[in-house]
Amino acid sequence: MMIPSFGFFFDALGLDLPNPFPGMDPYLKGDLWTSVHIDLCAEIARQLAPKLRPKYVVLSTRRVILAEPIPHVSLEIRDIARRRLVTCIEVLSPTNKSGPGREEYAGKRFQILSSSAHLLEIDLLRAGARFATAKPLPAAPYFVFLSRAERRKDVEVWPILLESPLPEVAVPLLSGDKDVFLNLQQALTTIYDILGYDELIDYLQPPPGPLSAAESAWVDEQLRQAGRRKG
Repeated sequence: MMIPSFGFFFDALGLDLPNPFPGMDPYLKGDLWTSVHIDLCAEIARQLAPKLRPKYVVLSTRRVILAEPIPHVSLEIRDIARRRLVTCIEVLSPTNKSGPGREEYAGKRFQILSSSAHLLEIDLLRAGARFATAKPLPAAPYFVFLSRAERRKDVEVWPILLESPLPEVAVPLLSGDKDVFLNLQQALTTIYDILGYDELIDYLQPPPGPLSAAESAWVDEQLRQAGRRKG
């Protein structure tokens, strides 16, 4: 007996198809990235907010890179008693990793690293230059970096392979309070499914940016298994 694929099931019901990849979708960049960036920040805030109450609040802040008028959203965790910045969460955009926007972000980054706040950087973009770390990074397309205020030199690194789910990462708070945890895969899956990014992606074309032959073959196989390409 042949069991229909999930792709067939969703098509029959007229529903959007789920993310065809177990982790990051390599097609989520280019013109679509601004929406992904804003939506992902909103979902991260929604996920963290109930874990932070009643002592903390997570707020979104927005700035515009003047050289390229692109909005960039950051998340700030602040303690309610003193309104001080406890943790900054940055979902990196192309403007953070190249050109004048990189210089602007480097200045903001330096201010945070010179303060008593923690910095959590989520880099789901393969392209662009990453900031140097004390130890060489492993070969991986995506990373999460956590710089805790009390041990700046000991940066925690989550390398993320193309075929791996996004990790659950620690979000530190004030001294004496336990970390809360952010499930990045859950956040990405939520916005992908609810907002229907698949309607805007042509999975018959190769993803933007260079891939190795092995990576291209893996992407093709994932799309075939998900019913996005004919085998």
